Amino acid sequence: MKALAVLAAFALVLPASAAADDVNAQIAALTLRVEKLEGVRAVKKLQRAFGYYVDRGLWQEAADLFTADGTIEIGLDGVYVGPQRIHDYLEKLGGGQPGLVYGQLNEFVTLQPVIDVAADGRSAKARWRDLGMLGQYKKHAEWRDGIYENTYEKGADGVWRIKSLHLYVNFVAPYEKGWARLKPGEGLVRSAASLAMPPDRPPTMPYKPFPDTFVPPFHGPNPVTGKRVEAGQ
Repeated sequence: MKALAVLAAFALVLPASAAADDVNAQIAALTLRVEKLEGVRAVKKLQRAFGYYVDRGLWQEAADLFTADGTIEIGLDGVYVGPQRIHDYLEKLGGGQPGLVYGQLNEFVTLQPVIDVAADGRSAKARWRDLGMLGQYKKHAEWRDGIYENTYEKGADGVWRIKSLHLYVNFVAPYEKGWARLKPGEGLVRSAASLAMPPDRPPTMPYKPFPDTFVPPFHGPNPVTGKRVEAGQ
């Protein structure tokens, strides 16, 4: 009788233990799912904050969005490393002073986010399209088009920051002349800011902009086929 009582007790305990394990697994899966969703939201907020800050010449606020070893690379200018260098580069690129100079147009519209958060919810990669309206009152006006391929990181403090920002500029074209009349070799050159303040590293990937065709590498596979996306395929 005593043995039967022990067996009966085990019969009651085992299903409860298995159910508890199942609940814990579900909680862990839901927690990770929430962390990934929060990561997507944080990445969107970071990138949009960067755009708004740069639009209005808030160079320090833009630089503060990066990790301690964060990098920025725009067009053919090369790579700048760390918040201070990023601040100095953005400021020189934007006119050499805090805020915009009088009559400066510096509008950047960031669209088409494709965001992939890592399985552990601690890092992310994202692709964006950049459309820019640039110019100086009564002097010049330009259009700019490009693709961002960026990485982001969640710090030990739980705060997301930009790890690397890489803008592949497709063209910079005068407003009146337009991109349709660009000739090979026109439209994208190394900026005066980069020439005056050399980068910490050379460009990671030399490329030819419009009217040549170039597809910035995709950070992730095709979401349906799972295959790597290659230019020309």
